[in-house]
Order: sequence, then C-alpha cells, then structure tokens
Amino acid sequence: MDTVLLITILIVIGALAFDFINGFHDTANAIATAVSTKALTPRRAIILAAIMNFVGAMTFTGVAKTITKDIVDPFTLDNGSVVILAALISAIAWNLITWYFGIPSSSSHAIIGSIAGAAIAASGIHSINFKGFTKIFEALIFSPLLAFGLGFIVYSIFKVVFKNNNLPKTNKRFRYLQIATAAIQSYTHGTNDAQKAMGIITMALIANGYVTSSDIPFWVQLACATAMGLGTSVGGWKIIKTVGGKIMKIRPVNGVAADLTGAAIIFGATFIHLPVSTTHVISSSILGVGSAHRIKGVKWGTAQRMVITWVITLPISAALAAAIYFILNFFF
Repeated sequence: MDTVLLITILIVIGALAFDFINGFHDTANAIATAVSTKALTPRRAIILAAIMNFVGAMTFTGVAKTITKDIVDPFTLDNGSVVILAALISAIAWNLITWYFGIPSSSSHAIIGSIAGAAIAASGIHSINFKGFTKIFEALIFSPLLAFGLGFIVYSIFKVVFKNNNLPKTNKRFRYLQIATAAIQSYTHGTNDAQKAMGIITMALIANGYVTSSDIPFWVQLACATAMGLGTSVGGWKIIKTVGGKIMKIRPVNGVAADLTGAAIIFGATFIHLPVSTTHVISSSILGVGSAHRIKGVKWGTAQRMVITWVITLPISAALAAAIYFILNFFF
C-alpha cells in the first residue's frame, strides 16, 4: 500500500477515534446538570444527547473549515500527513488521561495545541497562520469569561422573576424544562465539537492531494457525526460527577440557567465559525450561576483545579505532539 494512502487512512481512523472519545468525554458537560437534578435518568440523558449531537454535527460545517485552514495552511504544510497524525495521537492521549482522572479538560485546546505543536516541529514557527490562530485562541479564552458573566446575569434575572414563587413547585417545573435545555445544549455541542474532526480529516485530504478545496466532503461530515453520536452513547460518568456535583449543588432552576447560557455561547461561536471549548463554556456557566445563587456555595477548589487544567492543556498537548512528530517522522 502507498505510504501516503496508509497515513491518510490512519488519520481518518484517528480523527474518528478522537470524535468518539470527544463524545463520551464532553457529553457529560451537556447532560451533567440534567442528571444531577434527576430531570433525566442517566440512560435517557445519554440517548437524548447522542441523538442531538448527531443532528447538530450534520447541521453546520463552518467551524470545520476554520480548523482546516486557520491554524496552519494545509496546502503548504511540510510533511503534513505526519503532522496531522502526530496531532491526533497527542490530543487523544491527553483526552484519555484527563478522562481517567475525571478532569473536565478541553478537547478543543488539546487538538488545536497539538496541531500547532506538530506543525512547529515540522516547519518552524512560521508555519503557523498567526492571524487565524490568534482568532481561535481569543475565542477559546473569552468564551468562558462570557459564559461566566452571562450565567450570572441569567440566574440573577431568574431570582428576580421567580422570587415570590413556591420553591418546590418552581423547581419541579424547571425539572421538566431541563429536558429541553439539555437537548438544546447537546445539539449545540454537536454543531461545534464534531466539526473539529471534520476539519482534521479535510486538512489531511488536502495535504495529501485527495481534495483541492476546504469544503467538507459529505462522507466526512456523516462519519464524524456518527462517531460523535456513538461516543456520546458511551457516556462519561467521571466527568458527569465533577461537573454535575463538585462545582456546586445544582437544583433545576440553576441547571436551566446554566444550560441556556452554555447553549447560547456555543451556538453563537458556531454561527461565526469559531471553535470553542464546550467544557470551558459549560463549566463557566455553572460557576456564573453558582456565584449569582450563593458565592460561598461554589466549590472553588474544584474550579481552581479545572482552571489549572485548562491553562496547561494547550502547551502540554503542543509539546507532546512535537515529541510524537519526531518519533513518527523517524519511521515515515
């Protein structure tokens, strides 16, 4: 078998594996609040999330195009196949490590940092598309801050609107509403996260001469949507436990406010074709809601641990991808 074709096949398999892992790694974020408040049983929540993630992944391709061309230029990337394969191995390894320890880290940071690290190892710092990379980096940085602020505002409005309502009855009504908000949040997750693997596969197809534009082939979109849906069906119980209970004690009204906030920020990013970390956005939404509810009720130790992981993910994944690139380059 031709070496280029072999590496391309390995990249496709690796990207679908990344999407599958992303599904069970990040699904927890979308359904954690609904499960923790018992609005949905874990089984029903995962089925709902799997369906909505698939639908979301089949709806848009703008973020995929951004991943394809805005970090590095696949048309001029030296040894592009090995760069992309190294990036995938690095991102998958980091996702599995953080999943094992139940840490809600960012798949987006992992894959973007890995692509940048492998590309720099292959061609030097000039291989990075700084304008596009800066735009993506800003989206990753500012989206959690926006989510925190919007979560604080949304829950503050809820407190004013429902302050005279009977609390048990209000929570019961919001528990039903959480089913809808969990579905919406799972849908927005699919619109953004599944596209990252689509972009990687398309980047490999361009680098190896199989396609000549950044348009996402339909088979790539369908394969990635399916992998995301299947991964979602596996679930990520360790991260559900962290996001759903270790940040704050979540009640239905808190869950609805956090879900609406997370969905709004993620879909807004999808609409303007920017990849964001659904993990960061959803966790920050919960932190914002918790701060508006009762600042002492937020478990800031857990939040601090999560923030440290967010900060170190990009540089660690970049360094890991660079090391893997040199190893793969020796063989290929």
